[in-house]
Order: sequence, then C-alpha cells, then structure tokens
Amino acid sequence: MSLKEAQLERLEQMNQAAEISGGEARIAKQHASGKMTARERMLYFFDDGTFEEVDKFVTHRCTDFGMEKKKIIGDGVVSGYGRVNGRLTYACAQDFTAVGGTLSETNAQKICKILDMAAKNGAPFIGLNDSGGARIHEGVSSLGGYAELFYRNTIYSGVIPQIATILGPCAGGAVYSPAIMDFIVMTEKSSYMFITGPNVIKTVTNEDVTQEKLGGSDTHMKISGVSHLAGKDDKDSIDQVKRLLSFMPQSNREKAPLVQFEGEAEVLIPELNDVVPADSRRPYDIKKIIKMAADNADFLEIQPKYAANLVTGFARFNGESVGIIANQPNFMAGCLDINASDKCARFIRFCDCFNIPLLTFVDVPGFLPGSGQEFGGIIRHGAKIIFAYAEATVPKITIMTRKSFGGAYCAMSSRQLGADIHYAYPTAEFSVMGPDGAVNIVFNKELKGADDPVAKRQ
Repeated sequence: MSLKEAQLERLEQMNQAAEISGGEARIAKQHASGKMTARERMLYFFDDGTFEEVDKFVTHRCTDFGMEKKKIIGDGVVSGYGRVNGRLTYACAQDFTAVGGTLSETNAQKICKILDMAAKNGAPFIGLNDSGGARIHEGVSSLGGYAELFYRNTIYSGVIPQIATILGPCAGGAVYSPAIMDFIVMTEKSSYMFITGPNVIKTVTNEDVTQEKLGGSDTHMKISGVSHLAGKDDKDSIDQVKRLLSFMPQSNREKAPLVQFEGEAEVLIPELNDVVPADSRRPYDIKKIIKMAADNADFLEIQPKYAANLVTGFARFNGESVGIIANQPNFMAGCLDINASDKCARFIRFCDCFNIPLLTFVDVPGFLPGSGQEFGGIIRHGAKIIFAYAEATVPKITIMTRKSFGGAYCAMSSRQLGADIHYAYPTAEFSVMGPDGAVNIVFNKELKGADDPVAKRQ
C-alpha cells in the first residue's frame, strides 16, 4: 500500500468514526427514546445534498480524569452549513451520544466558528440543542466556552436571525444561549430547559418537582414564555424552524424573500363585517380577522399560549412578510399586562431589526389594573411597548377594530407614536378612558349629590 493509499484509508476510517460518533449502542438508545441523532437532524434540516460539515475530525484536548482515553471524533457537536429552502443557512447540532453532548473548549470553538461564518456571510444561524450542559472534566475552560458563545449570540443579535431548537436536555449555563437568540422551538415530552434541576431544588428548598413541570415545553409555552413554538417530535420542531425562516431575511442588510401570491391583491371580504360585535363588551377572536386578511389565510403565531391577551406572529400580504401584533378580546378583554407588554416589545424589536413591516390590530380597554400588576412593575414593562414602537423605523400600519382607551391607546402604535397609516373600523372608539370611568370623574359631584346615583348615572 502506497503512502497516499494509506492516507486515504485513514481518512475513510476517521469519516466512519465520525459518522457513528458515540457508537451504535448509544445511537440505538437515542432512537429508542424517540429522538434522532445530531447528524440525522442536520441532514433532515438541510436541503438534500447541500450540507457541508466543518471541523468534522476535531477532538477535545483534556487530559484530566482519564479523558485522554475518551476522545470521540467530532467532540459532541456536528457543525456546518448548507441550504434550507434554497437559502444559505448555518447550523450546529449537539450530539448527545458523544459525552452527552456536553460543551468542551473545542466543542465551543466549533460552534463559535460557525456563528462567525454565519455573521460574516450574512446568513441565519440555527442551534439544535441536546446537551447535558458543561463538561465538568474541563472546569472553567468549559465555562469559558459558554461565555464565548454568549458573546457571539449577543453581538450578532439583530444582525443575523438566530433560532434555537431544544431537542433534549438544556440545563445550567446552556440555557442562556437560546435565551439570547431570537426564537426558541421546543419539543414536547423530550426537551427540558432549566437553570437548576429537580435534584438540586429538592436538596436546597425541599421542593418536589418533575423535569416536565419544571422545564418542559408546556411550562415554557404557557407559563414562563421562554419558548416561542413547540413541535410534537424532532422532525416537527425542525419543520417549524424551516417555516419560521421562510418569513425572515438572511440578515439585517436584506428584506424577507417575496413569495409569489396567486390571488388578487385587492379583494373585498364581506365576512370581515361580521367578526366584530356591535356590543363593545362582547368578545371575539381577532385571529379570524388576521387570517381573512393574510395571503392564503397563512398565519404563523408566535407564543400562542403565552400572554394570550396579545397575539403576535407572521403573515404575508401580497407575498411580503409582515409582523402582526393584535389585542385579543377573547382573553382578558385584550388588556395589556406585564407579560403581554414584554411579548409585544420583543417582537417589535425583532421585526424592526430585520426590515419586517408591522401591522397592528387594536382593541384594548387599557392596561390591566391591580396591585399585582403595579407591584410587578407594569409601568416599566408597559414602557417597553412605547419605546419599541417609537424607535421602530420599519413601515407601521395600525387598524382600530374597536376600542382604544387610556395609556394603551398611546402604546398600541398610535399615530402620534409614529404609525405611518392609521385606519379605523366604523366600530372604533377612542377615549382617554372607558365611559364608566369617565362618568365617575366628570360627573363626580352630581353623582354624589343625587338622590338616586344609579339612576342619575344612567
């Protein structure tokens, strides 16, 4: 065998070793738990034949605790680039079959390298997370790797779209990278996110809590608001990432791709007249209006189960991506509260960063009253909406479907706050406050002096 043949054979052996990563037994265990391997996820994510792997043969450098005998080619992460729906995209997939997908110094360097490449070439970055957290054997070197990753997530925020997909455990320091990114997609029943796990919580606080309740997708979709979307399994979660990407530009230097719309650009929709009730106290589903107006009734709702009193999501109008924000009268009468304020402000800022126009549907009785909201800081949270709308430079159109009272009128993309065009339904009401409150203040003396205040009030 010649030297060249020996080198080629050695290369082929390394390729095969990288392909099976942690070994057939661990791959079988991964499949038995209903999960794909890191490599399978990457191949499913990218268009057929387009995935180019980077740093395939990297191994860790740790020699403590016998780690020099436990080197796995690839070191627990598959990284590279390819095309998703024909567009250049960069991604990393943590490999749970290799040292639990834990983050080592070299593992972190692979991820950071791909992030740098994505930013340099102006393309989205996707993280497919399935990791046991920091590689304890490497101590502070592993923590330093996390810090390097957080730094890049931060400086590239608003420059390229960043989406995290949680396909397994994501605990401790590992949770902060997804939290800094633009969107998080979790997987039902098999993904978890928490800073401190159930065992430590039990030891420190004596509280019994399961992994699912503490950090499962249901918790983060409904209660914490950490997750934006959730899939039924690995493939469904990855499909949702692909759909989300379709509404986004490659970077902040571009506009979102224009999708050919076969329908008529201008068409009358008589059904829109029947959605909003004449009685201003009756609820209705604002999403009916959104879907009637959008191309092909296609609306991707973001955080559908969190702060349901405010709807956010993406749709297309005549083929162009648009960010939708709407008060939801079906839930809490569409009041703005702390959680809705945060949800709204962050979504506005994302759209503003990536040149996505904003369409706001307004039907809001005001900010939610109560000591709980005041103690929780509704003032500073509500101010985030005002700040986000006021600083946004993308086109902003506002449609008043019904009422808009008090400070919420100002906050919800009012004309004076910078909305470019402001439309109003025939049912629209503008007021400093609702009629009941206004009567109590304007006619306070008359009501107090009346023999029958209730009759006088009417």
